[in-house]
Amino acid sequence: MRTMTEIIKFTKGQSIRTAVACAGDKEVLEAILSAASEELVEPILYGDEKKIRTILDELETDAESFTIVSCTSDEEACKAACRDVSEGRASILMKGFVDTKVILKAVLNEGLVEDGGLLSHVMTFEFRDRSKLLMVSDGGVVMYPGLFEKSVMIRNAKVLADALGISPFKVACLSAVEKVNPKLQSTLDGKALKEMSGKAGFEGIIIEGPISFDLAVSRDAAEIKGYESPVAGDADMLLVPDMEAGNILAKSLTYMAGGDSAGLVLGAKVPIVLVSRADSSRVKLNSIALAVLVAKKGESIE
Repeated sequence: MRTMTEIIKFTKGQSIRTAVACAGDKEVLEAILSAASEELVEPILYGDEKKIRTILDELETDAESFTIVSCTSDEEACKAACRDVSEGRASILMKGFVDTKVILKAVLNEGLVEDGGLLSHVMTFEFRDRSKLLMVSDGGVVMYPGLFEKSVMIRNAKVLADALGISPFKVACLSAVEKVNPKLQSTLDGKALKEMSGKAGFEGIIIEGPISFDLAVSRDAAEIKGYESPVAGDADMLLVPDMEAGNILAKSLTYMAGGDSAGLVLGAKVPIVLVSRADSSRVKLNSIALAVLVAKKGESIE
């Protein structure tokens, strides 16, 4: 799949039960109403019931048509939503208007991550002048990933790649340079990850690294620099050195390059819709559709 619109159209009619933690926000509820109207999801709304009902009334929507779980705090709303997902009452978790650390704490405490598992965030972008989607990981969860964490982040993202029908999955391990420098850890990690390409646990994945941003996204730049790789100019995902780099890159692609985006946390038992509180209802709708796609792919695998 190559566009957000295509993903939304494909996931219509699925009606996946979705737990929305801290749903008392206009942008969040607009996205949920849009998704529910297309039967992407069947939402359960957790949070301040009075506030949720007030916003639904402002949006000229009958609150009685939704399941609302009244909670007295953000922490309680996140805990209740995660508990219901853990117990099988919903197949997608969505972050509403709440700090990321609050909902991720509940995710961990309520058993949504397998022992030894690692959560990682993936932003997926659509650009008008690019013929396919582009992922960026991780700009929101893993602060300082080492080699092991980066390897898991790639495998987490492969779940999304499979749902999107991307094969082979081309991953660019970003650094400031494309040559190994012992003083620059991202180049050492990139080289080590490249050696994992196609091996056990990385089947169907082509990993290139270290590689600079321009070489990962521009065939012209790769040709000028004489850089040959199946990933050069054709990356499906940019694996960044750390969370700061990922956060800055993702927001630059959104606000400066006009990328239409979606954000998910992967590595839990269910996909987690997680975008910035400042993101538009369109970005939230994109993210919901992407989560539905992943959830349905998981069901077909099982």
